[in-house]
Amino acid sequence: MEYRQLGSSDLKVSALSLGTMTFGEQNSEQDAHAQLNFAISRGVNFIDTAEMYPVPPRAETQGRTESYIGSWLKHQSREQLIIASKIAGAGRGFEWIRNGPRINRAHIHAAIDDSLMRLQTDYIDLYQIHWPDRNVPMFGSSHFDISKEQETIAIHEQLSALAELVQAGKIRYIGLSNETPWGVCEFVRCADQSGLPKIVSIQNAYNLMNRTFESGLSEVCYHSNIGMLAYSALAFGWLTGKYHADPKASGRITCFPGFGQRYNKPNVTVATQAYLAIAQQAGLIPAQMALAYARSRWFCSSVILGATTLGQLAENLDAQAVELGADVIEQIDEIHKRLPNPAP
Repeated sequence: MEYRQLGSSDLKVSALSLGTMTFGEQNSEQDAHAQLNFAISRGVNFIDTAEMYPVPPRAETQGRTESYIGSWLKHQSREQLIIASKIAGAGRGFEWIRNGPRINRAHIHAAIDDSLMRLQTDYIDLYQIHWPDRNVPMFGSSHFDISKEQETIAIHEQLSALAELVQAGKIRYIGLSNETPWGVCEFVRCADQSGLPKIVSIQNAYNLMNRTFESGLSEVCYHSNIGMLAYSALAFGWLTGKYHADPKASGRITCFPGFGQRYNKPNVTVATQAYLAIAQQAGLIPAQMALAYARSRWFCSSVILGATTLGQLAENLDAQAVELGADVIEQIDEIHKRLPNPAP
């Protein structure tokens, strides 16, 4: 396994890492522990979770993913692992999380204490804001709508509260998720101006059908030395080809119809067929081609893998050994020019 420096931190994360949002919904505690054991046996050292998980989010299951990780983590060599979690943001209707989560001082302190308790650890290596407290286009929406402007928590307050957690030893580093170029710049500016902890990472969607990160965020992160953690690298299973072979194949798209709306768009099927054809011609497993492409991008620190079976996880982890030739990358880029970002 290759290990990469995460932004300006001293964390060296595995180039392929384990996402856990199926733990507690599609995966049992036993399944979760089996995946965790298998992943670390293959060199994975970075495990990503969130207080909101599993998905789809429900009051009855919220926090279960962290609890499943915690019952495993207490038997591990903690210092050998990099554990990341996230605080839920506002505006998604999750009233069962602190009567409606916000990214203010009180919620940040409450959230970290609850996560530490569930994870059965004294600290979290990377603590991320799951999505901005303010109005931004995300999760399939691509346009900034000023009519949705709302009262928001100042970024300075958010950073100040997170700084208190760093000083208390509860977290080591701070990251963002589902963030925009303006948001990253504001967090960087505020930290520099006030002497607060710097953002070291951003976790955003990135895959062959959603390369929007390349247009603005990649430049911002390059100049600010912020590492990118790519999620949804398989586009909710579309890039594995399983829905092309069987539209009713088992997966999040079919099990939870309202979840993953960004893939209910006209060119998703067309783009999927084009990328599958490239993989077939090159003799590559489609999922491994998609993961290898994301892993090969200069801005990508780690690609987060999610799986519901050990077989899927093994196949995905095998992508570490896949190096795409220049001809394959050229063909991928040609499809992108013809069908740019069908699922932003």
